[in-house]
Amino acid sequence: MTALETWELRAEFARRLSAMYGREVPAYNTLVEVSTEVNEAYAAKHGAEAERLGSIARVTAERHGAIRVGSPKEMAQVARVFAAFGMYPVGFYDLRDASSSSVPVVSTAFRPIDGAELAKNPFRVFTSMLAAEDPRFFDQELRVELAAFIGARQLFGEELLTLADKAAADGGLAADDADRLLELATAAFELSGDPVDYEWYKKLEAVSAVASDIGGVSTTHINHLTPRVLDIDELYKRMQDRGISMIDEIQGPPRWDGPDLLLRQTSFRALGENRVFRYADGSTSEGELRVRFGEVEARGMALTVAGRDLYDRMVAESDARLAVAPAGTTRVEVAAGVWAENLPRTEKELALQGLAFFTYRLDDAALDSASLRSAPLAGTASLAGLVEAGIAVPEPIVYEDFLPRSAAGIFQSNLTEEGSKDEAQLGTSYDIHRMSEIVGSEVHDPNDLYQRQQDASIAALAHRLNITITH
Repeated sequence: MTALETWELRAEFARRLSAMYGREVPAYNTLVEVSTEVNEAYAAKHGAEAERLGSIARVTAERHGAIRVGSPKEMAQVARVFAAFGMYPVGFYDLRDASSSSVPVVSTAFRPIDGAELAKNPFRVFTSMLAAEDPRFFDQELRVELAAFIGARQLFGEELLTLADKAAADGGLAADDADRLLELATAAFELSGDPVDYEWYKKLEAVSAVASDIGGVSTTHINHLTPRVLDIDELYKRMQDRGISMIDEIQGPPRWDGPDLLLRQTSFRALGENRVFRYADGSTSEGELRVRFGEVEARGMALTVAGRDLYDRMVAESDARLAVAPAGTTRVEVAAGVWAENLPRTEKELALQGLAFFTYRLDDAALDSASLRSAPLAGTASLAGLVEAGIAVPEPIVYEDFLPRSAAGIFQSNLTEEGSKDEAQLGTSYDIHRMSEIVGSEVHDPNDLYQRQQDASIAALAHRLNITITH
């Protein structure tokens, strides 16, 4: 094994986690197999258009993982581990009020933030931290017990953290160190065979199955690993045809006849896994837990702040219409109608209305057209004018992040009980700034990253045309 650069470490980390998770959850292998089949069929049917939002090689290799930790200390340590792989915190997600079930976590996602790094390998890990201080979920006694239990465990050993810090500082590792880092990092997210304290686990499960999965065991583990698919509706159908039990519906935007936007997700239902339980009298026996599931995603275009505002209004309108719709009407059916009424159906119109993020490519043929030769560009031009003239061609920027409601919906769909939540209590305050303090580095705002990418392409276009481009 030769020395590995950061992106190579990241790619190998994703590959090893995928192999490990496939051994632990064999249905995940079926999900990957069907995803690959769907992507190949979609590419054969749509040709170059299939790669509009990323090359087939990237899409087929793409994964996002999900893990859960219990405290700010653990969150800061996992941030050090992911930094070794060029994965940095992006976005803040508060799932505590994003669904009707009790989901007492706040989250960020660790991923590459540079376009070139994303193109090489876009592995990302949605990382949730138990909001163990929130009195709506945990009373004073339980908060003290949780702090003691989580404070006594060690998820990430010193050797792993030291190697991770070295990899982050040096932009990679020499062969032996790289192999050891990958070995330790992969093992840190392996499902443990340690006995689970039955009474303690059940005490937390009464609050939330997510809480027991985080604070009721001695280690963390991959909760799900998600391939990316180009036609999620076809994937959903094929999985059902294979006898795999899927959650009731696809989360996120509906299928419609316009451009793919943001993120659509679905999963197969959590499967029963054998675990050893330890009881108060010291005895042990095998039992079953259902906490891990297989998720799949289809990524669309990143929306601007204005686009997200419109998206949020459409979600609210869909909810309002569904509430008064005839029995049997699905959310997806209602949302498709709302989308058709409110959204432009072309990328060009989304660009002109400032609803989505794009990079802009120069069309030399349009620039050399007869009409422009007689009236050459000079001084200043508007971006909209260049797009209308076909000189600036908008190329969509892929949405690399997550939707709180969809994430909570996936969690909720795989829970067997609603859990409990005391709405009379005032919830603990978390936001992107507090999460930055917790992880020990800036949590990047996704919109800033997309805007930076768009602005850079406009600046490059202006330089090539030797003009100033106004918005």
